[in-house]
Amino acid sequence: MKIIVPMAGMGKRMRPHTLTVPKPLIPIAGKPIVQRLVEDIAKVCGEPVDEVAFIIGRFGSEVEKNLVKIAESVGAKGTIVYQDEPLGTAHAILCAKESLTGPVVVAFADTLFKADFTLDSSVPGTIWVQKVDDPKPFGVVKLNEQGQITEFVEKPQEFVSDLAIIGIYYFQDGEYLRSELQYLLDNDIKDKGEYQLTNALENMKNKGTVFVPGRVTEWLDCGNKDATVFTNQRYLEYLKERGESLVHESAKITNSVIIEPVYIGEGAIITDSVVGPHVSLGTSANVRDSRLSNSIVQQSASVLNAVITNSMIGNFATVAGTPDDLSLGDYNQLRV
Repeated sequence: MKIIVPMAGMGKRMRPHTLTVPKPLIPIAGKPIVQRLVEDIAKVCGEPVDEVAFIIGRFGSEVEKNLVKIAESVGAKGTIVYQDEPLGTAHAILCAKESLTGPVVVAFADTLFKADFTLDSSVPGTIWVQKVDDPKPFGVVKLNEQGQITEFVEKPQEFVSDLAIIGIYYFQDGEYLRSELQYLLDNDIKDKGEYQLTNALENMKNKGTVFVPGRVTEWLDCGNKDATVFTNQRYLEYLKERGESLVHESAKITNSVIIEPVYIGEGAIITDSVVGPHVSLGTSANVRDSRLSNSIVQQSASVLNAVITNSMIGNFATVAGTPDDLSLGDYNQLRV
């Protein structure tokens, strides 16, 4: 089994947090979004993952080394390929054409999920969906009485289905997917100016490929600051349910109250504070004389004499004596 992970650009909707790192490397409960995604897919695959191919921009060698380590953490080879022009989802996946062999899972790296099933690799294709209240912003699928996908509809303005495509797909035959993606590029078949995966899926379906929906228990978006903070909240609850240890043994907690679930990273220091619920503190974060809830505080950041909620504090940033609901980027300082 191979996992193909298009990572798109730096993520404009997540600025200032994506000025220095791509969005998929922002931490959720102490691990980058993309690492959580790859680990969760590996758990539901039902067979070993031998390669993870990351499709990225030119993010630099440090980012690439971290991505290779993520692949290695699930026992797979890490491959880095580049998409130098944003020409659409089909184009992005085809950038990893050398890895499109055998069974593959394609997973776009701005989403997380909770699922309680094992992938059925005997079917030709699975498209993971989630029921949503308002399907207008999403691509959706229609099903027949046998539960097979009959139609793909992109951002329907009138109701046709409430099953939204969450951006994770399984293909039994990676070579076939590659040929259909290549067909779009060779014949310059675009939708809204870009080469779209949904066009390849439609062609495959029309040729007889049977796609079935894979349903997740919960779909978690990381599209902007508020969505990412909420995803961190839900993921902490998920990890608590699984009984995972969330406090590193090297963390120093003095005269403080911890309201679970809270992730506390290696070397973090908490003094005279109340932390939680739903807080993630990165490696060497420092919280002193503060009240902190429903927030992400990244590596080596400091929160001093502050009341913070619904916030993201970037790496090496400092917040001192400031009101709640912040989005502060790496290395910034805010003192009131």
